[in-house]
Amino acid sequence: MTVDHIIALSAPDLLALLVIGLLWAVSGWLIEHPPASRPSVSVLMQDYRRDWMRQFLTRQPRIFDATLIDSLRQGTAFFASTCMIAIGGGVALIGNSDRLRGLTEDFALPADTFQVELKIILSLAFLANALLKFVWAHRLFGYCSILMAAVPNDHADPQAGHRAMQAADINITAAKNFNRGLRSVYFALAALGWLFGPVALAAAALACTVVLMRREFASQSRDVMLRR
Repeated sequence: MTVDHIIALSAPDLLALLVIGLLWAVSGWLIEHPPASRPSVSVLMQDYRRDWMRQFLTRQPRIFDATLIDSLRQGTAFFASTCMIAIGGGVALIGNSDRLRGLTEDFALPADTFQVELKIILSLAFLANALLKFVWAHRLFGYCSILMAAVPNDHADPQAGHRAMQAADINITAAKNFNRGLRSVYFALAALGWLFGPVALAAAALACTVVLMRREFASQSRDVMLRR
């Protein structure tokens, strides 16, 4: 792939790339910084994570909390390994010109394999970002488990509340990175629409954004979280 091939992208292609980039960035910002009057699910969960650590202070034994943190780590490890497999498959496809040529024929894609490679790389870039977020979230959940272990068994200890809130903040940061990874996976799937043209890419990116916004701001689970 050369610079000339990248520069040769049509104006609709460049516009579709701009659309998916903006939607990815703006949707992420809105989810993490929603209006005070309409918090997102991600923001609502932050309060529940702090409540979790407050209950953790007095819960005896704390086996339930250790099991829950372990399940969160397993979830991030699963998505990280899945991203690695997907990235490996994408790189292998790009490196196999015969198989790539067969793909263009099967799906009636443009015969220029360089452009097909570029379109696959867009999806791989989102997956690579997701992998980095999942790996960091996995490590942060590990940090959280250590901070939880450092919370004194006596909830009246002056350090107990402070340590618990430290664990809550690390837990929230880990969840934030996990959610960013999930959003990147969503947009990696949307990026595959580019194989069928710039209109398909823009439409897939818009559909992806609508799904994400609905789940964060208009889902049934959000209504449940808001019940008092």
